[in-house]
Amino acid sequence: MITVGVTGGIGSGKTTVCKEWEKLGAKVVYADDLAKNLMTSDSDLKQKLVKAFGRETYHEDGSLNRPHLIRHAFEEDRVEELNKLVHPAVAKKFKEISEQAKQNGEKILVEEAALLLNNGRPSFLDIIVLVKSNREKRIERVVERDGVSSEKVLDRDKNQPDFNNLSHLVDYTIENNGTLNELKEKSGKLFDLLMEIARK
Repeated sequence: MITVGVTGGIGSGKTTVCKEWEKLGAKVVYADDLAKNLMTSDSDLKQKLVKAFGRETYHEDGSLNRPHLIRHAFEEDRVEELNKLVHPAVAKKFKEISEQAKQNGEKILVEEAALLLNNGRPSFLDIIVLVKSNREKRIERVVERDGVSSEKVLDRDKNQPDFNNLSHLVDYTIENNGTLNELKEKSGKLFDLLMEIARK
C-alpha cells in the first residue's frame, strides 16, 4: 500500500481530484472532515480546546460552537494555536486509519489537506501531489461554490500556505486552469501511475 498526500489552495480542485480517485478505488481521508469529527469525539482534544478557547467552545449538548471558535481563531489571529492542537490529533488518527487500511488490503490511501506541507514534508506519506490553479480561477470557483463574497474567500486564502514556494516538497503537480473534464482526465492518468507504483 502507498500513502499519498493531496494538497493545494482553496478552490484549487484538490477535493475533485480525490473524489475521482475514490471512484477509481482509492481510500480517501479528508483532513478537514476528520478534524471536525475529532473535535467532538476525541475527549483529550476537547479538553485542550476548552482550556485554550473557553467553555463556550462547546454547546450544552456537546456539539462544537463553530462561530465562537472561528471568531477567536481568525479574528484574534490564533489560527496557528488552533492548528497546533488539532493537527496532532488528526495525524494520530490518520496513522490508525493507515494501519487498518493496510490490513484491509487497500492499494492507495490518500490524505487530502490544505495544510499538509506547513511543517515540511510529512514523513508518513510516500507521495505528495499538489493541485495548482491560478488565484483568479480559485477565487471565482469558491465564490460560486459557497455563495460568499470574493473578500471572504481572499481572507481564507490568506491563512493558507504559498504553494509556489513549496513545489520542491511535492512529487507530482496537477495544473487545474482548464475545464472540469480536463481535471478529471489528468486525475485519472495520475491515478493509473500511482496504481503502478502501488503494485510494485
